[in-house]
Amino acid sequence: MFENATVFVAGGTSGINLGIATAFARAGAKVAVLSRRPEKVEAAVARLREAGAADVLGFAADVRDYPAVAAALAQTRARWGELDVLISGAAGNFLAPAAGMSSNAFRSVMEIDLLGTFHVMRAAYEHLRKPGASVINITAAQSWMPSPFQAHVCAAKAGVDQLTRTLAMEWGSDGIRVNSIAPGPIEGTEGVARLVHLS
Repeated sequence: MFENATVFVAGGTSGINLGIATAFARAGAKVAVLSRRPEKVEAAVARLREAGAADVLGFAADVRDYPAVAAALAQTRARWGELDVLISGAAGNFLAPAAGMSSNAFRSVMEIDLLGTFHVMRAAYEHLRKPGASVINITAAQSWMPSPFQAHVCAAKAGVDQLTRTLAMEWGSDGIRVNSIAPGPIEGTEGVARLVHLS
């Protein structure tokens, strides 16, 4: 079904995002991943090649940097054509009480999760297959379920879900499906290692 499809995964070098990218690779898709750390991008590209991707691209860029995100998407389009699937999953998280959290810490998560999702979607719009493309934003249960020490994430993910709903309405007439998914904790991921402390 996804043989030779073009798939772009922002945040695609770890956790569920890398798992999604790997699943597409095994299905024969051409997969591009974008993440901030070059060494993680290199490792992910190698893994995707081993998984059988039709072709692989890797970009070291921060989703907070719109020009860098736009350049990566443009290069992907130039190499493979229009995007069939766009995954936006870059995220930041840590445990902190709101009363002890700095403005910079709160803003950092808002910029990575919410602004980063907007950057990825906005920059990708002109490259998405119309009609037929699918956009999937990775959100979290904190979007609707308040969680202590997660005020920053609750606010950011609620924004991601509302952005998803709004662009589903705006882009639906172009034949672009826009959805979000909220996976729970996944054993062995960096997120669980940061947030779950077992005694």
